[in-house]
Amino acid sequence: MAPPLRALLANLIDYAGLYPPAALPLRIVLERYRGFLASPDAWILNRLVLPLAKLREASMENNWRITALVDDEPGPLPRQVETLEVKLPHKLSLPTYCEAPIGQIADAYIKIRTGGLTPEAIPSADEIADFLCDAAARRLPFKATAGLHHPLRSLRPLTYAQDSPQAMMHGFLNVFLAAAFAWHGTKRGVILEILNETEAGAFEFGEKAIAWGGHRLSTQQISEARRDFAHSFGSCSFEEPVTDLRELDLLP
Repeated sequence: MAPPLRALLANLIDYAGLYPPAALPLRIVLERYRGFLASPDAWILNRLVLPLAKLREASMENNWRITALVDDEPGPLPRQVETLEVKLPHKLSLPTYCEAPIGQIADAYIKIRTGGLTPEAIPSADEIADFLCDAAARRLPFKATAGLHHPLRSLRPLTYAQDSPQAMMHGFLNVFLAAAFAWHGTKRGVILEILNETEAGAFEFGEKAIAWGGHRLSTQQISEARRDFAHSFGSCSFEEPVTDLRELDLLP
């Protein structure tokens, strides 16, 4: 695989199978996470997302990496828990992703919702562009959650139900490439256009860089943006994003 694409995808997906629209039982979620870690695609996998209440029920293996959803300071935790997610504006005892207004975040990371179960829950591309540019200017690392099941922006069902509503869903390639460009100072208008891109062929995945519309990011630039800014996104499915990448011939 070309190094720039590998840098973009490495440890990108936090597996959140407990949450809608999948909403799987804990036993199945744990089995699947174990299986994903043993698969050839494990390098794309990041942490398992669990609420604090489920940690006590979960039989975790030594090599697991967990992000725990908490309401406040959780107290002692299993050593596999690396990060916390909270609806507060400040850091707790571990690195913390805060689902709070960006101007209120203190000494922490930020969490943005990029989708939902209804069309109204999906933020506009303008809103995400504003967020990425603001967060990049503040040097504020983030993770995304909800709605990034597919690589490219596209019209999709929002749940797995037969009568699911459809809407334009943001693509994780769009969001994380836009984030990388924002981190390196690209203007908001370009960020917005990348977020709105629906054609796979518009992105050039080369051996030394990823390009869109004449704008390029080297492997090093992508790695820096992923490490320091655009950390990961939570998805209730790991298989769906990976399968879509394969259908685009971006994975072997």
